[in-house]
Amino acid sequence: MRKLEGSFPKREQKVADYVLGNLERVVYLRLNEIAEASGVSDATVNRFCQTLGCAGFKDFRISIAQNVAVSLQYLGGPSDELSPKDQLVTQVFGALIDTLNLARNQLDTGPLQAAIKAMAAANRVAFYGVGGSSANVAREGANRLFRLGIPAEAHSDGYLQRMLASTLDEGDVLFTVSSSGSPAELLDSVAIAQQYGAQTISLTKTASDLARATQISIEVDLPEDQDIFKPTSSRLVFIAIIDVLATGIARARSEIVKEKLRRIRSSLAPLSKDVGPKPVGD
Repeated sequence: MRKLEGSFPKREQKVADYVLGNLERVVYLRLNEIAEASGVSDATVNRFCQTLGCAGFKDFRISIAQNVAVSLQYLGGPSDELSPKDQLVTQVFGALIDTLNLARNQLDTGPLQAAIKAMAAANRVAFYGVGGSSANVAREGANRLFRLGIPAEAHSDGYLQRMLASTLDEGDVLFTVSSSGSPAELLDSVAIAQQYGAQTISLTKTASDLARATQISIEVDLPEDQDIFKPTSSRLVFIAIIDVLATGIARARSEIVKEKLRRIRSSLAPLSKDVGPKPVGD
């Protein structure tokens, strides 16, 4: 509508003006109510819908209802004034600290310890995530565990996830990550892996479908900031939880882990003058 603004026939432009000025209300109005509010005929409203590429008014109302909730967050555009640097630091760091504290108060040590025990004894751990944030957290999980002497991999493609899940056996672990706990790809992979005896773990939203589907569920309920320009805090909270698990696994396998870390540091020694001890994640 914004792209076509000014190019509509005169009467249809009246409808466009009314719709753009009442986006949240329009989805609840009937055709004749929009026509009356716009000062045009019912036929003009129907032609307006067809000009937009809709089959008719019913199709138009469905389309706008599906998009208006998301679009309203962006149609206003960003402020012309940039926030001062210190304000940005306070905003982003403050939200992260608040979310970390919230997660710390929600975490149940029982599932954390169960997950540590399962992965510390695993023959193989596969981390699954769908979408940008969850996929990155899954990759970080695999990055942490291979250093501890545990064969680990991460995958985000749904087809590959299903195929790999079918190769997991008893003694293997499938670790799924999802802030919503609803992706069908993860739920399907969990069912497949459990069918063949693999243990399943989730890091996800409290009481979600994924939490209920897995044998061990690490659950947190984290509200997202309404600022569309600020990265999500939950991604970093999930990575912090992965760090907690990696630390617990390292301590549970201390002798093996020390040898693996020694080998890793030795392999990197020729590349750096810094030969001091490094943390698990380095």
